[in-house]
Amino acid sequence: MMTQQSEKCITSIGGQALIEGILMRGPKRIEVAVRTPEGSIDAEELKYVPLWDRYPVLHLPILRGVASFIDSMIMSSRALNMATEKSGMADIDAEESESKFDKWLDDHFGDKLGNIVMTIGAVIGVLVAIALFFLVPTALFNLILKTAGPNVAAWRSPFEGVLRLFIFVVYIGLIGFQSDVRRMFRYHGAEHKTIFCYEAGLPLTVENVRKQRRFHPRCGTSFMVLMIIIGVFVGIFIPFSNPFIRTFAKLLCIPIVMGLGYELIRYCGRHDNRLTHFIAAPGLWMQRLTVKEPDDSMIEVAIASMQKVIPENGEDRIVV
Repeated sequence: MMTQQSEKCITSIGGQALIEGILMRGPKRIEVAVRTPEGSIDAEELKYVPLWDRYPVLHLPILRGVASFIDSMIMSSRALNMATEKSGMADIDAEESESKFDKWLDDHFGDKLGNIVMTIGAVIGVLVAIALFFLVPTALFNLILKTAGPNVAAWRSPFEGVLRLFIFVVYIGLIGFQSDVRRMFRYHGAEHKTIFCYEAGLPLTVENVRKQRRFHPRCGTSFMVLMIIIGVFVGIFIPFSNPFIRTFAKLLCIPIVMGLGYELIRYCGRHDNRLTHFIAAPGLWMQRLTVKEPDDSMIEVAIASMQKVIPENGEDRIVV
């Protein structure tokens, strides 16, 4: 049985909102808790060995940020599949999208077609993201450069960064109108509040969690915003103006940007001073779009997931 600390602390435990559920990741265990169609909570351990446990070199600064991001993507994919199945959303989607043509394809090609479609969709998604966040900003600034002249050349990287941030904000704002995404954002709030409650040394009850803050400095949203901001400074040192060459160079720099962003988020999560407030401010503001107030049933799911990952020996507590 996991025990809970009764003193204030900063924890290494982190989480993620899912479809009708929460993933919590502790030092030794990853737990996925989902609200089922019957109204109960289905909690199950997600078996996964982090990359830095398999390759100790990935504990080094910068490298650990890249490893953590890859781990998060793998765990997110698996956890979302679990949540979709347990919440009943998979059956609903199948019923709504089923047609005679779909049935014919399924009968003749089965799972192979699904895998092909998913792969094609993922590739298209990556290509669209690269075009929107890298090619388009560079191409637009090249047009501005032709009109305004070489005097504005120094503003290339800041312009591209602001445009990327604008695209990101618009994208988050638009998907927030979808009912499923809005509920996921509320589960995101439940996750943050539960972690804050644990860090405050309070018993994990709905009443205690409800009173906590929504915005957490170690949030993935803050990480994405920091990556965009860091990308502005990295972009200053990339001399190329050709959209394709510049995009390729920026893609090569992503591991560096990712690693630096992780180190800053990690520092903000362990310290509370003017510098960390300044660094965390843009991400905390952005969380107003991605972290919403949860209801009590969502908080219950977050608590169920959190309780399973709290280690008995307190190894999750970060010394500050």
